[in-house]
Amino acid sequence: MKNRKTSIQNLLLQEFKDHITENLSFLSGSKLLIACSGGLDSVMLVRLCQALHLQYSIAHCNFKLRGEESDEDANFVTQLSEALQSSVFITQFDTKNYAVDHNLSIQMAARELRYDWFKKLALEHQFDYILTAHHTDDNLETFLINLSRGTGIEGLTGIPEVNGIFVRPLLPFSRAQILTYAKKNDWQWREDSSNKSAKYLRNKLRLDVIPELKGVNPQFLENFNTTLEYLKQSNEFIKNQVTLLKKELFEVSENDIIKIPINRLMDYGDPKASLYFLLKEYDFTAWGDIEHMITGQSGKQIFSGTHRLVKDREYLLLSPISEKIEDRNYNIPEAESMLMIPPGTLKFKMISEISDIDLKTIYVDKEKLKYPLTVRKWKEGDYFYPLGMKGKKKLSKYFKDEKLSLLAKERVWLLCSGKEIIWIINYRADNRFKIIPQTKQILKITIA
Repeated sequence: MKNRKTSIQNLLLQEFKDHITENLSFLSGSKLLIACSGGLDSVMLVRLCQALHLQYSIAHCNFKLRGEESDEDANFVTQLSEALQSSVFITQFDTKNYAVDHNLSIQMAARELRYDWFKKLALEHQFDYILTAHHTDDNLETFLINLSRGTGIEGLTGIPEVNGIFVRPLLPFSRAQILTYAKKNDWQWREDSSNKSAKYLRNKLRLDVIPELKGVNPQFLENFNTTLEYLKQSNEFIKNQVTLLKKELFEVSENDIIKIPINRLMDYGDPKASLYFLLKEYDFTAWGDIEHMITGQSGKQIFSGTHRLVKDREYLLLSPISEKIEDRNYNIPEAESMLMIPPGTLKFKMISEISDIDLKTIYVDKEKLKYPLTVRKWKEGDYFYPLGMKGKKKLSKYFKDEKLSLLAKERVWLLCSGKEIIWIINYRADNRFKIIPQTKQILKITIA
């Protein structure tokens, strides 16, 4: 009978050990930091790591939200660390004021505070991994929360067991398994009174919804884990297909602009679905508006927090949002031989004869220049006399003829002599400053 009792007491320990050995073997020999609130789950995680002789320390946050109860939690964790002869880090936060100052809910404020502190400890004390005590029931709660708020398939794949330095070794185990293990071993933990409050969505699911689901089907959690595996596999398949689709559709040009040809996009079925998977990593959310861009007029733009999507004729143009370059003028005195400007470095050199000619090099008659020269952004109404052509041409018409995209036009800079354009930098020189047989001073101008 004694042996049977021992086997029941250590059942979860054996399963935990097997899981670490088979799936998280990197934890053995690593320096670990365990987040411990003093509640059932985190205390059992500490106990299990202790039983496996893993190298760990404990970290506890006192959020000062429940008065003496919060202080008693901190005292309990201190006593636990002393009993197990493990080192402990304890801190406290003014969570309510932090939430107000940063316009966050109390739950989000507490989460931000603790994770920032955990990462700071890991950096200062060279911890390899930070362990948290999330389990299958937590995973189910997160799944239901995301489902209720609306989400894609990634939001339904659950909490990742490994996410950078954060590891959740209890994720395959249920709260019932953890509770049974704790009671069989007569181990103590702290009960958080706020977990009984139904004002939080997670608690409502934990106290009301999930027990009903388990009551309908005793195998609900087991089936849920199976479903999660299927969803993860489906998500990986989709990721692989999206990678292939990007290789087919994304045309990367200068300045990190990605061109997506609309006619080829339409060949892949539902364009809304394709665009969702192609663009979601760029933080877009207005999927209905993005779909309408396909048939909309050129010039329509949609912004995310990090990127901009522009309809330009037969393409959608995707580009990162960078800091706006000040539309300032750069003056270039006659003695200047080099100047750094937003599109690159301008270099000026007197030469005796013309050599190579390309889009990044022009040759001008220096005697025709009026100093100081200026570099500025182009503006509506600008015109020039294209080299090799008769007559003048508006820049807007030149850009249209050259089929410059909206984003490309925004990046155009001009080198000017007084009010006259010498060079549309990286594009075309002006005929008025060209070298002629009577030219005595040839100035070579390049940009790199």
